[in-house]
Amino acid sequence: MVLVSHSRDVAASTAALARALTGTDKPAPAAAAGGLPDGSVGTSAELVRAAVAAVDEGAGVVVLCDMGSAVLTVKALIGDGSLAPAEVRIADAPFVEGAVTALVTASAGGDLDTVLAAADDARAYRKL
Repeated sequence: MVLVSHSRDVAASTAALARALTGTDKPAPAAAAGGLPDGSVGTSAELVRAAVAAVDEGAGVVVLCDMGSAVLTVKALIGDGSLAPAEVRIADAPFVEGAVTALVTASAGGDLDTVLAAADDARAYRKL
């Protein structure tokens, strides 16, 4: 799983929370691609490519994006083949809840479609 946020801190802390909630000492790989390389707010294709490469183990990579240019950047990278050979899919899910659900499912052995479906289902979680 890769978390793409405009903020380095948001991406990193969401990845850390998801890892902590998996209930295992060996969660599936998760990487943060937040902000720009200089630490400022924004979205970096370079950081996204590096994060996908870091987590790709051949089973596919689910990407969660916070909004706007994060989504557009990932779509552009998928479209131009920059993330190959990894199979990369964007989850249409809330950032935090989707990240936790995706990583828990992946850590339990879920395949790409199952992880993506679990993340997408997080959109319907009701709090009341």
